[in-house]
Formats: sequence, C-alpha cells, structure tokens
Amino acid sequence: MERRRIGLQVNNQRRWIVFGAVASIFWGLSGIIAKFLFEVPQMTPVFLTQIRMICAGGIMVLLAALCGCHPFAVFRDWHAVCQLLVYGVIGMIPDQLFYFITVNYGNASIATILQFVGPFFVMLYMALVHHQLPRRIEIISAVVAFIGVATVATNGKFTHLAITPAVLLFGILSAVGVMTTTVSPRQLLQKYDALTVTGWGILIAGIALSIIHPVVPKVSLAPVNFIEIIGVILIGTIIPFLLFSVALKHVNPTIMSLLDAFEPITATFGSVILMGLTLSVAEIIGSILIIIAVIGLNYQPKKS
Repeated sequence: MERRRIGLQVNNQRRWIVFGAVASIFWGLSGIIAKFLFEVPQMTPVFLTQIRMICAGGIMVLLAALCGCHPFAVFRDWHAVCQLLVYGVIGMIPDQLFYFITVNYGNASIATILQFVGPFFVMLYMALVHHQLPRRIEIISAVVAFIGVATVATNGKFTHLAITPAVLLFGILSAVGVMTTTVSPRQLLQKYDALTVTGWGILIAGIALSIIHPVVPKVSLAPVNFIEIIGVILIGTIIPFLLFSVALKHVNPTIMSLLDAFEPITATFGSVILMGLTLSVAEIIGSILIIIAVIGLNYQPKKS
C-alpha cells in the first residue's frame, strides 16, 4: 500500500511538471504567432497588445467568477484598487507591450531571451528597496547573464551591436516589465487569488492602453489571422497561466525555474523551424548562458 501511495505521488508530480513545461512552451509559441501577425499590413504591437489584454483579461475575470473566486470583491478595498491600477499600468503594459515591440523589431527568439533576464531586475529591486543582499550564486548568475546578453547583442564581437538599438532597448524594458509585474501585485496576492488579480491586471492594462493610444488601425485580416489572434489570447495568455498556476502549487520553485527555460528554447527553435531564423554560434552560446544564469538565480540549496 505504501509503495502504491508513493507511486501515485510520483505520477502526480510528473503531471504537474508536464503542466509547467507546456505552459512555458505555449508562452514561447505566442511570440512566434505574434511575429506572423506583424507581417499583416497595419498590424501594430500596440493594437495586438490591446486585443490580447482586453480579451484575455475579460475571460480570466469571467473564469474567476465561475470558479467562485468573487473577483469583484477586490473593488470594496480602495487600496487594493490602487494596487491593481499600478499592477496593470506600470506592470502589465511594459511587460506585454515592450515584448511585442521587440518581437516586431527583431524576432520571438531575441525578445524572449532578453525578457528572460527579468528576474535579475527583481533581484536588484529587492537589494535596493528591501535591502535584501544577493547571495553569492545570485551575483555569479548576474555576471553570467550580463555576459550572455552582451554576447547575443554583439554576436560575440563586443565592439559593436549585432542587433538594432531598438531591439536591445525594448527587450531590456520588457525585462524591467517582468520585474514590475513580479513585485507590484505581491500584497494583492496575499489577499486575493491569482486568477482574479492577474485577470483584472491584464484587463485594466488593456483598457488603459486603449485610452492612452485610442487609434485603431485599418487592419485587413484573413481568417488565418483571426486564428492567430485567438492563439495569442488562448495559447499565449489564458491556457499557460492556468497551467502554470496549478503546477506552481505542486512543484518546488527550483524545478519551475528549470521549466521556465522551455519558453526561450521554444521561441528559438520555433523561429528557426517556422520562420527560417539563422542563429550564429555566439547567439547560441549567449542564449545558453542567459538560461543557465536564470536557473542559477532560482537555485535554492537544500537546508541541512
């Protein structure tokens, strides 16, 4: 009986790990789908971000209501409402918009790799604001990540950029967006469920971005483009969030950090296979260094 119980636990653990891996793969695929959409005349990163946020955020709030999470309860607390506004406007908009801008100017691979260094900005924030000194492995990982980014950005020739300044700028800004989406909802998540907080954050970001940039381009979409937009909403947002949230409850953070690596790997291999992207040896080495660095950053040694 005991052996059977252990076997069931192992099988369940594997299932949660698969959920986490699939979520990261889906996030990697969303950048590739977006790159195809940017080939449609008049389709802009701002417009695609607006569609993604409003549709995905609305659906997630609806799901929260159907699951009995009472998503509108958050509006009884004005302090929570202000935190949601900060999370949506300062967090979600740069995270999502700058990522799509980087995809548009470059490709899904470079956009995902640059955004992948976001945890290091979280580390810097914690050190500066909360005086949480980084561990030795975090400092080593930061140096390795910097070398990786420099290698990717210069193609191994450190005297000049191999990518456009816009790609590097918006890629790094999207990584800063990862930091703001990580630290800004921390208090909210202590009082409300993740589906409610994330749903409202994405929806508020979409509405705010539509107010800031109300121009609707005259985009002529073929049926396949509608399918791609649905893919960005479902495969790139809703489904991976649900899978990752469930997996995070059952899998320790160190393993989850390993699963995160599937996102840049998927974006890179997908771009090579589906879009004919050619990678140099330096770009491959730089990408691997960044992935290893982020895994090292999330490493938690076992307590004796």
